[in-house]
Amino acid sequence: MKAKTLLYFLLWAPLAFAQTIVSTDAETKKVILEEFTGIYCVFCPQGHQIAQTIQDNNPGDVFLINIHVGSFAVPSGNDPDFRTPWGTAIANQSQLVGYPAGTVNRHYFPGSAQNGAQGTAMSRGAWTARSNETLGLASYVNMATEANIDVSTGEMTILVEAYYTGTSPEPSNFLNVALLQNNTLGPQTGGNAGNEYNHMHRLVDMVTGQWGEEITETSTGDFISRTYTYQIPPDFNGIPAELSDLEVVVFMTETTQEVISGNGAYPTFSGLVHQNDVFVRSIEDISEQCYGELGPVVNIQNTGSDTLTSVDLSYTINDLTYNYTWTGELLSLQSESVELPSEPFNFSGTNTVTVTAGADENNSNNTQTTTFADAQEYSGDLTLTITTDGWGSEVTWDVRDYNGTMVTSGGPYGNNSTFTETISLPAESCYAFNIYDSYGDGLLSGGVSLVDDQGTIIFESSGDYGSGASKTFGYQVITLGATDHQSIGAIIYPNPALNVLNISGAENASVVIYDVLGRAVLSQDQLQNSTPIDVSTLVTGTYFVRMTLNGQTQTEKLLITK
Repeated sequence: MKAKTLLYFLLWAPLAFAQTIVSTDAETKKVILEEFTGIYCVFCPQGHQIAQTIQDNNPGDVFLINIHVGSFAVPSGNDPDFRTPWGTAIANQSQLVGYPAGTVNRHYFPGSAQNGAQGTAMSRGAWTARSNETLGLASYVNMATEANIDVSTGEMTILVEAYYTGTSPEPSNFLNVALLQNNTLGPQTGGNAGNEYNHMHRLVDMVTGQWGEEITETSTGDFISRTYTYQIPPDFNGIPAELSDLEVVVFMTETTQEVISGNGAYPTFSGLVHQNDVFVRSIEDISEQCYGELGPVVNIQNTGSDTLTSVDLSYTINDLTYNYTWTGELLSLQSESVELPSEPFNFSGTNTVTVTAGADENNSNNTQTTTFADAQEYSGDLTLTITTDGWGSEVTWDVRDYNGTMVTSGGPYGNNSTFTETISLPAESCYAFNIYDSYGDGLLSGGVSLVDDQGTIIFESSGDYGSGASKTFGYQVITLGATDHQSIGAIIYPNPALNVLNISGAENASVVIYDVLGRAVLSQDQLQNSTPIDVSTLVTGTYFVRMTLNGQTQTEKLLITK
């Protein structure tokens, strides 16, 4: 347990206290749904969805705590470790027998126990009905909480209040304060998200220890106030502590088992240095590209005290710069991923993307840069080889074109065997090869390889791809010897095109479009940048756009799709 200090006061007279946040009116119970989960749990995402729906349908009355525990929570390799020192004891007293499991106020519901006996753990199908049942029951204690984080020191102050509208049947109760973290990306066998599953309401610490702080004033009219200070560590088990994603859930128990009621809060923030400060946190990884149009995804965070409603963003892809204004609402320390408009760019082998926010009070955090590579080109028939393990029925694959349309696919397969597929792609284009595992654990033995007719490896894996993996590549079925390597600085877009083609950077150039046989199919003299070229008459296929200006010629491949 992290270092913490405790400050409290008790006032005995029922009406002789300066109540701040807790109600003194009789209330019904609030639900604390503790869900026992993991990262290799096929059906856990279903449990998360059920629990989230219960909370969404009962805002302010249902609070979720996701406890990573058991064999499905044990990390492998570089996987994050979401377990805590508290989870095993909480899970053990529930008498769970499978995952996901959940308790509603740690109460035993006859007929719903997962172990068929007296356990409080229930399978996911029972959570909704038992939560609704609990929400209708009277509670003899009301609870409320507030929290604030001083950003400059990393110290969290948590105020918890309880008021007894009735008398507890137990001589003492136990006050529990759970600290949670949201929006943590990590692996998950189920959910089809691979290593990008968004883990929510994840228990990271019990501020009051394993079973809480003992409360001995539990009679009608008793008012309890506790203020806890908690120094937020840089990380929890090596996973960075994100201040904006923290959540507090409090609850009172009769023993270590029965939850009477509870409440929760998201912290407010103080100690922010600047009023207006945008932090460009990151640019989402960009896969290999094989056509010259890209819309980067950038994450921005409000690190100022004022609410952000707009941010001017400029982004440069190699040598071309574009501008975009984001609008919305970001409170202090909130963040948002922004998908910037797709724009044309010139390939350069190693490509650079830079995103910069407009000037504010702190310009030192306004810029991020990343790189991405050109996709390699391959030719001829492709050969796919898959060696399965004992669960070949879980393995499927497909090849999709640049707009996500499936071109070809295969699987599932037999067990412990090797299968070879020949893939012939229909036209020069960009493609993605995708391999899937329905269970989410990849191939425990065996492997996958995809090579072209020269034996060049496009994709290769020993099977450690979890729920799936993908590889983008360019496929070449014709000789591109006619392509000029000169450049006049022109960009063609969109590419692939449907009905119109735009060309920038080629004012007054002459333009000729050729098919793959070298026949001129369209031409235009004295090109105007603002005037698109009508290509609606061209059939689906590969073409070449030749632009000539001041004695220099630039030729670009063009794909037409219908």
